[in-house]
Amino acid sequence: MKKVILNLEKISENFKELVQEAFNKGILNFMVSKLTYPEFENIERVKLYTKDPDLQCDYLVYDNEIKLNKYLAENKELKMGFGFFKELYSKKDEREIVELSNIKKLDFIIVSAKNWKIIPFENLIADMHTNDTELIASVENINDAEILLKTLEIGVDGILITPKNVNEIILLKNLMQKTLHIELKKATVVKIQSLPESDRVCVDTTSLLQPGEGMLVGSTAKGFLLIHSETFETQFVASRPFRVNAGDVSAYILIPNDDPEKIYRTNYLSEIKGGDKVLIVNNKGEGRVVSVGRIKVETRPMLRFELETFIENQKFEISGIFQNAETVRLVGADGNAKSVVDIKIGDEVLVHIGPGATHFGTAIKETIIEK
Repeated sequence: MKKVILNLEKISENFKELVQEAFNKGILNFMVSKLTYPEFENIERVKLYTKDPDLQCDYLVYDNEIKLNKYLAENKELKMGFGFFKELYSKKDEREIVELSNIKKLDFIIVSAKNWKIIPFENLIADMHTNDTELIASVENINDAEILLKTLEIGVDGILITPKNVNEIILLKNLMQKTLHIELKKATVVKIQSLPESDRVCVDTTSLLQPGEGMLVGSTAKGFLLIHSETFETQFVASRPFRVNAGDVSAYILIPNDDPEKIYRTNYLSEIKGGDKVLIVNNKGEGRVVSVGRIKVETRPMLRFELETFIENQKFEISGIFQNAETVRLVGADGNAKSVVDIKIGDEVLVHIGPGATHFGTAIKETIIEK
């Protein structure tokens, strides 16, 4: 799990609200000062970071290498962890950070790069990812945090940020989720209906999708079919590994939820647009969040599939509408992609049982009938 350190060295108007929300979301690392230390000193579960050597915290953060080396030389038995804070302005600073990361007693280095943000961190991640010293990025906003946590796919080990409001803490918790898991099960095709023409939606993402990956789409909120990405090369059509030919405009698609306690919510495919985020799920139920580059809506012949599955002897009916084309594939019960034109009644495909009733995409407890 990536590390989040909240910088609470100052007491803002919403200080107590921020602390409480951090506790609620399981974020327990705080940078404190003499001013804010008393708010945390009697709370056992927190980890405290400070630049003040007079405070009894878990980690002491130096910003002067001479003082750090002197302290380490004079104190053979260390009672707390140690870190270093470094402003990065030049290539020389970058080299010094890498050298510092080789100090075995140094637990982490916090790096602030306000001018060049991406390239220096790419270099630091490449040089430091195999050693034991954590690379913590000091960031000013959520967007920078998301970028640096994913840079070079490995990302930094954590971030230091001063939260402005409670919503930022919720968004931070979302960023910390390494993997998502969506439960998949088998459903049997019981009916296939031809629809001469419908408006279908292709979702082109800004990421390269892998074989086995796709999106969960369904005609009702009761259940979603795993529709495979266009990662396959054919003699007639080149692969489009960024694309999912997702379904008709009325279908629901799973998208990430702002509430970290709930993995997803739904949107209509007709609502998705460039810049939005959607869930990509593979045939093992492992999910990740990707961004949408563009949407293509075109009129095409479609196939409507009705399926059945059972949970504790209760029958669930699921349906989905997809373009009638060889390149459009559902994911079979064996985990392999199968073209919709080859699927027959009695075949089994992978589905996800949804929340049922939704209100503007959010699951609710309400009696609702969808057919």
